[in-house]
Amino acid sequence: MTDADGDWPLKRLMTEVVGSGTKSAEDMTRAQAAEAMRRIFDGDPDPTTLGAFWLANRWKHNTATELAAFTDEMCDRVDYAAPDADPVDCGANYDGKGRSAILGVAAGVVAAAAGTPVVAHSGDRVPTQKQDAYKHVLDELGVATELVPADSAAMVDDVGFGFYYQPSFNPAVADLFDRRDRMGVRTFVNTVETLANPAGASVHLGSFYHLAFAKKVVETFQQSAFHDLDRVVMFQGMEGYDDIRPGYTKVADWRADDSFDDYEIETAEYGMDFETEDLGVADVAADSARLTREVVDGERTDHWYDAVALNAAFRIYAGDDADSLADGLDAARDAIDDGSAAAVLDDLRAF
Repeated sequence: MTDADGDWPLKRLMTEVVGSGTKSAEDMTRAQAAEAMRRIFDGDPDPTTLGAFWLANRWKHNTATELAAFTDEMCDRVDYAAPDADPVDCGANYDGKGRSAILGVAAGVVAAAAGTPVVAHSGDRVPTQKQDAYKHVLDELGVATELVPADSAAMVDDVGFGFYYQPSFNPAVADLFDRRDRMGVRTFVNTVETLANPAGASVHLGSFYHLAFAKKVVETFQQSAFHDLDRVVMFQGMEGYDDIRPGYTKVADWRADDSFDDYEIETAEYGMDFETEDLGVADVAADSARLTREVVDGERTDHWYDAVALNAAFRIYAGDDADSLADGLDAARDAIDDGSAAAVLDDLRAF
């Protein structure tokens, strides 16, 4: 894209709108933000200008309107493949975890066994952290991950749990890897890539650091022309990932009738006695895979069993397949105890 193709090349946006400083910068209009994202995907900006633009947006904090414009430009380039099932979309931070186990694979398998289909998606060593994500746990389990989107959709319908691989369904964002890597800090791309919803699910389950950000994500979905969700559930996950914290976890819950609720999950209320340190592991991908197998195979009755069951329960509850988290917890424990979860994992590995 050349300057003649639009009114707002990134250099002009920097000079006249977003680049004046953390307090004096102005917000972009939706049209300006959309044009900026188109130019980024088209490889138009000079690398120096692009880096300055990303950093300026990090300083000023993007509005929901800007994020919705970025998201819709991305979604216009996503290869969507919707399964017949309507899964819960799990959009964890793509740059991963480095200290604690990833529980989402085990939780998704258990939820699927209880009757709630689940979709996870991630890239591979995404900047800036380049740590372990969904893909790496699944790789350790011997599950096929580098699938075309149609096969990911088939995995959901055949197994109940499906994985979508970012370079396959979202190549436009994957192509930004090198430029993002050179930045050294997170950008708004780290936010919008988690909102792609490649299975076209009606429920999004994501993580946040602060409640204000969760509200902004809800507003982003509301303003997105690509998404028409029934429910968005965000919670303050471990390491920014979609794993419920031991102790106290803040939750933000929005429904399509425009109701919004925020509440807390306290693990002690469910008879669970473990701390954050108890979920630490030495090798995130390998240990998470091992623990996934041990829990779903019924080999553990300790805090790992509890942590997986609680995270599965939250997926069941988010999918409206349980009236309460306690009911979801009963369903999750039944799916582990009766061998259903082990069968789903076997099917997932055989897919």
